[in-house]
Amino acid sequence: MKKVYPHCRWLQFSIRHWLFILVVFNTLPVRGLLAQGIPLLPDSLIGMFDAELSGESAKRNLEYISRLHRMRGSVEYKKAVEFITTQLRDYGLQRIETIQIPADGKTMYGTQKSRLAWEADFAELWEMQKKGSAWMPGHRIADWESMPITLAEDSESGDVTAELVDIGAGSSESDYAGKNIAGKLVLTSSPPTAVVVLAIEKYKAAGIISSTQNQHTAWWQEDENLIRWGHLNSFSPLKIFCFMVSLKQARSFQQRLSRGETIRLHAQVKAGKHPGFYEFVTAVIEGSDSKLKEQEIAFTCHLDHQRPGANDNASGSVTILEIARALNKLIQDGKMARPKRTLRFIWSPEIEGTSALLSQRPAYASRIKAVIHMDMVGGAPITKAVFHVSRTPQSLPSFVGDVGEAVGAYLNQETRAFASGEPATHPFVAQEGGKEALLAVLGEFSLGSDHEVYSEGSFSIPSIYLHDWPDRYIHTNFDLPAHIDPTKLKRAGFVGAASGYMLANLTDNQAPVLWNLVKQQSVGRTAKMLQRLAFLSQEDAAVTQAFHWSHERGVFTSLSNFITIPTPLKKEADIFYESLGKTINTPLAMPVAGTTANVIYRRNERVKGPMSVFSYDYFVDHYGSDKAKNIRLPDFQGRWGPGSEYAYEVLNFVDGHRTVTDIRNAVSAELGPVPTELVSEYLQALASINVITPLK
Repeated sequence: MKKVYPHCRWLQFSIRHWLFILVVFNTLPVRGLLAQGIPLLPDSLIGMFDAELSGESAKRNLEYISRLHRMRGSVEYKKAVEFITTQLRDYGLQRIETIQIPADGKTMYGTQKSRLAWEADFAELWEMQKKGSAWMPGHRIADWESMPITLAEDSESGDVTAELVDIGAGSSESDYAGKNIAGKLVLTSSPPTAVVVLAIEKYKAAGIISSTQNQHTAWWQEDENLIRWGHLNSFSPLKIFCFMVSLKQARSFQQRLSRGETIRLHAQVKAGKHPGFYEFVTAVIEGSDSKLKEQEIAFTCHLDHQRPGANDNASGSVTILEIARALNKLIQDGKMARPKRTLRFIWSPEIEGTSALLSQRPAYASRIKAVIHMDMVGGAPITKAVFHVSRTPQSLPSFVGDVGEAVGAYLNQETRAFASGEPATHPFVAQEGGKEALLAVLGEFSLGSDHEVYSEGSFSIPSIYLHDWPDRYIHTNFDLPAHIDPTKLKRAGFVGAASGYMLANLTDNQAPVLWNLVKQQSVGRTAKMLQRLAFLSQEDAAVTQAFHWSHERGVFTSLSNFITIPTPLKKEADIFYESLGKTINTPLAMPVAGTTANVIYRRNERVKGPMSVFSYDYFVDHYGSDKAKNIRLPDFQGRWGPGSEYAYEVLNFVDGHRTVTDIRNAVSAELGPVPTELVSEYLQALASINVITPLK
């Protein structure tokens, strides 16, 4: 007798019922659909997480790490590594290991060129005062010891006493008209790298003073006391330095210079690059199943950053440390079963470290089944942070994101009820933290951290990315421990811990529950897709719908990476996707335009990783900076995505089967319509540097 799953009752729904669900899905209150509970996670386990996870413990660890200027290969980065290692030993984790991978400025790790380690011993910037006929130190403007963020990363040693000249943006010839800057210090509102060619190379300035502001948000330039973390080119042969100053300081300089004053500064720097290592800390909670323990669920973060770097990214570093502590303690105390799959925890240098690790330790890439990545997860209301639970790009269809979103939806429900004075069983509130609703944004894809390496087509490891954006203090001297909320750390810890624990325990008998989860999430994504159609031409609307169903089927199929999908469930899924697709008049085959863009490319397996990673752009380096400026796709602004996401996804969709038109249609469906010629132009450029190869 054929087995019928209880959830087959949806087949009794009429088309009218499904259309109604699609229309109202996004307007449901938080307590609708997935927010009722968490599939595969009983309330008793949720209660254990609530009782054990400590936002206060995480913040105490954060307060120590934030004292360190954690630059790659530096003494203080090593101190952070030693601190994490010590805590892991105290927490009883297994197979604790510190990994070193050489960084010599030449070796390629996939698409990442290793950067030399950088260290600074001393840096001060003084304004000089004239006393009699001599110039003497007057007012100290910047000091490495008290605020290392005032020295731009990759600055080199120098000792200069010179006048200050304001060059404005300093990015065009007109900024230098009528100004003699040879041997002088220049004041610019631009990032230091933007003025090097003209100010340093052409007009021979002695050094740079930059007041560039942090990333553009609604609060950009609102606080003139902020000092931005600056960077110089890691691979430049030039021996230059740059001091970073606040907007307030720059405006004071500009006002005085405009009145004809002479401002004389003394800059002294002892710093430089040298061969070193990328360093990683990793540890595990061993899986219990004799076969499944060879598979791993990884918790990842980046440990490096400027001081204080509290939210970015001491917060992610200490939150996965707290997850490791809490899970291991619950297991050791016998309150929670050991997971079937192994849980791995990794602290690394941002993006470049992940590229090096996956390139040099391919066993990691083969064992890791999913990644839970944390980068900025502790912002309190003062930072204006919005918390996100993001999923993989559509080039990598995966149900893994559905698991994270289910946990996020539950937490949204509980915290909103608690903040509103309504009954809430598990609001996950730290005693020293806030009580606001979480209001996490669920289900989007976003670039910007190590997860983009894991999920890139070379490795295809699905991820759940937990992060704050916007954050008005990112990359500034105000990214302080005081602005971190222990409640937020605890809640981020729960999303990560619950998601990882569920994924680590998935087995074949949970297939019906997983299918029900995927199906509900698919309905929600379909509602969003239908809303987008109003902005599209008839042709692109057809393309978007066709790709949507292809992607949704891929999400269902991805279950097979963890479990065996029963045949009845496969048939049920076929009926679901085909019926729902026909309900909204969707063509089930991807349209192929009648153009010449029918070339098919395959990926060169020896070139692993995204084209633009961290302080190094493989595409620009190999294709040529002048030629790269003529490639339009990276600067394209789509309706739902920026050019960086288009370029990332175009390469990811190269699979030896899709034509250029197919790839254009796929990225258009995901991010918004893009001209085929931009996609073709970029693919041809990639082929010219042997990243991809056209098939004959």
